[in-house]
Amino acid sequence: MAKAAAAGARASGWSAEELPLADGGEGTLDALSSALGGERRRSVVRGPLGEPVDAEWLYVPEGLRRLPEPARRLLSHRDRAAGPVAVIEAALAAGRALLPVPRGDDPVRARTDGVGDLVLAAREAGARLVVVGVGGSATTDGGWGALSALGGPRRFDGPELVVAFDVTTPFRLAAETFAPQKGATPAQVQVLTARLDALAHRYRYELGIDVDRLEGAGAAGGLAGGLAALGARLVPGIALVADLVGLDRRVAAADLVATGEGRLDATSFAGKVVGGVLAAAGGSPRALCIAGRIDTGVERHWAGRKGHVEALSLVATVGEARALHATTQSVFDVVAATCRRLRPLGPELQG
Repeated sequence: MAKAAAAGARASGWSAEELPLADGGEGTLDALSSALGGERRRSVVRGPLGEPVDAEWLYVPEGLRRLPEPARRLLSHRDRAAGPVAVIEAALAAGRALLPVPRGDDPVRARTDGVGDLVLAAREAGARLVVVGVGGSATTDGGWGALSALGGPRRFDGPELVVAFDVTTPFRLAAETFAPQKGATPAQVQVLTARLDALAHRYRYELGIDVDRLEGAGAAGGLAGGLAALGARLVPGIALVADLVGLDRRVAAADLVATGEGRLDATSFAGKVVGGVLAAAGGSPRALCIAGRIDTGVERHWAGRKGHVEALSLVATVGEARALHATTQSVFDVVAATCRRLRPLGPELQG
């Protein structure tokens, strides 16, 4: 979508710069690949229901050496910066897109074993640091599948783990908050919540990790909290990606900053790309947020901001059918029309 937005701006006489971003969910692999370089690799792992999945991941043999010192410290608190680094996108092993035809029991059965399989593949390749982006999962297993694949927390001997989370939801509320989006019925949400309660108790009393106190532990149905039980460090995904790609520097001189997502709602401002971009663009005079749909009342999330924010719904602007089936062209058209309406104050639009 960044490419379509930038093209729309250029078509209206603006100069534009693309900057694909991610918040720990889908697209994290691509965003960190542009920052870290490295090699794309593939491993056959267990999918959310146990079926084989050919999952892509990133291997960076030179580690973090190409990054400036502040970025190296952000990723690794141990002496691992000189060793190889791997980046895993959990959605590629346990994502909702891997369940195109839901069977009804998927929300309860879906597991994160494949994420653990990817960590093992990275360890076998020699990675000393593994970054796991955890958004977009089909699972609410509290990370137990991943822990089981890794042999359990007491037996895991592997690389340093950093989890990039995309929501700040507490561990025990993961089912209540997100399981309905994954197809769970109210009765299944109760089952999943009881499972998370039991796991939180187990992690606390057997492993000494109180996942209820960890921000972001509920991300990916509690996968973030489960990996924390292995000693993983949890960091906001958008902050991690923004620092690595230099978001603040890139938007500092922009006259218009454009961002967006499928549905703009309250969660968009709690760990997601939209909230991170608007925060980084706090001093920019204008910001444009393009979404498929926009919930009512979201304006309060940028009330008081110095610059002007304009939110545009593709469904409301071009119609639902076109927004769904010609999304790229719709983004191009909306940005082009907006830029024709606005007079450039300077050289760049950030996409």
